[in-house]
Amino acid sequence: MTEPSALDLHAWLRSPLGQRVYALERKIASEALAQVFGWQLLQIGQWGDDDGLMAEARTQRKSVLAWHGTRRSGATSAIRSRTDALAIASDSVDAVLLPHTLEYEPEPHEIVREVGRILSAEGHLIVFGFRPFSSWGLRHWFAKSGFPPGLERLIGESRLRDWLKLLGFEVVDARRYLFSLPFSASAPSSQRFFERTGNQLWPMFAGGYLLKARKRVYTLTPIRPRWRLRTKVVGGLIEPTTSRNATRRM
Repeated sequence: MTEPSALDLHAWLRSPLGQRVYALERKIASEALAQVFGWQLLQIGQWGDDDGLMAEARTQRKSVLAWHGTRRSGATSAIRSRTDALAIASDSVDAVLLPHTLEYEPEPHEIVREVGRILSAEGHLIVFGFRPFSSWGLRHWFAKSGFPPGLERLIGESRLRDWLKLLGFEVVDARRYLFSLPFSASAPSSQRFFERTGNQLWPMFAGGYLLKARKRVYTLTPIRPRWRLRTKVVGGLIEPTTSRNATRRM
């Protein structure tokens, strides 16, 4: 993402529509992180001026990795790094949050691969994305500079599931949201109604999704070889055995 696009995005997140999306995703992130424990939570990509998506996390430490955008004073520690070659040690992070990061960066598959490298065994990955086949996806396709501003691509839920499976992740939770139209003129009461009933009545019309996956590490259990009883060989010839029914001597 270029610096002007980043500024446009953060300005959009301050708009009424952007604030509605951010508030909803903050609530969903809180629910997804409720059962995530450990030492370190890392958010890759800045989404908003604060760290609200991680506010309810139960990890001991929280950090944001990004190279663009301004952040309010008092926010959690920030890390500057390329997203496709993370300056993070392998197997050192307990959970990673990607708030639409894959849709803004040029190498989304490499980001997922790097996340798999830095996550510890059984660590969690939480991804937010916009659905291509939705009213939000249609507005993106017809917008000159993408929608929200600077968005490079839309990654479908099924495609992301394939990436995660290929890299050894297991999807443990999924949720869809943003059932109201992508316009700020919608009445707040109708927005709440659509979000409350959308999953049950029309899940295919959701504009956004969340996937929560766990990094699986399969250990190999050594199997001891079974020694086969072999016929004893003496001097290269099979040693004769004594049997109860041996032939009587003549």
